[in-house]
Amino acid sequence: MKYDILETKERVLADNDKVAADLRKFLKERNIFFFNLMASPGAGKTTLLKRTIEELGHELKFAVMEADVDSDVDAAAISALGVDVIQLHSGGLCHMDADMTARGIEAFLGDGILDEKWPDILVLENIGNLVCPAEFDVGANKRVMILSVPEGHDKPLKYPLMFQVSDIILVNKIDTKEVFDFSEEEFEKNVRKQNERAPIIYLSAKTGEGFDAWIDWLRGEAICE
Repeated sequence: MKYDILETKERVLADNDKVAADLRKFLKERNIFFFNLMASPGAGKTTLLKRTIEELGHELKFAVMEADVDSDVDAAAISALGVDVIQLHSGGLCHMDADMTARGIEAFLGDGILDEKWPDILVLENIGNLVCPAEFDVGANKRVMILSVPEGHDKPLKYPLMFQVSDIILVNKIDTKEVFDFSEEEFEKNVRKQNERAPIIYLSAKTGEGFDAWIDWLRGEAICE
């Protein structure tokens, strides 16, 4: 009996890319800069985001979508800064996709939050994972990834796609370099095997060291957008 083979993953990704393109257009028409923040659990996404809002929030209005498998711990931390935030639960999935992101924005609209004043910067703090989030375009203008020093300088070799798709790479927790075996030279060599263009910024979201370079990059991207 003759049968067909259907490559479902390619169809899923193609459908996702269409939704992502529509979402990007929707946000661009409203002059909203949207970035997708990706990292492993514990790399410092929420800490970095909190410090970013504290340093730049007086200039630019933020809105944040916090994605997790469960809980609202991160949403509560961001909300305490007076920022509009919505918690997204993935129902067990290890990533966000464009449709899930669009539904998060629809929830903002339904609550009337974005109707009051569109944000200058919209952030998706993606689910902690260096694999699945790299595969799905969520409609963001830029993909920002964080690697923390304790994770090691070999991660670009182990998780190549994440480093390939990222527009900027932030190396967090540089205040711990003396404790962990992390070589900036080896890390940069490994990154450039995957991505020749993305800037690499070394910083500490805890101490603020190196943070100005990140703020300058984000400010420039948001204003240009």
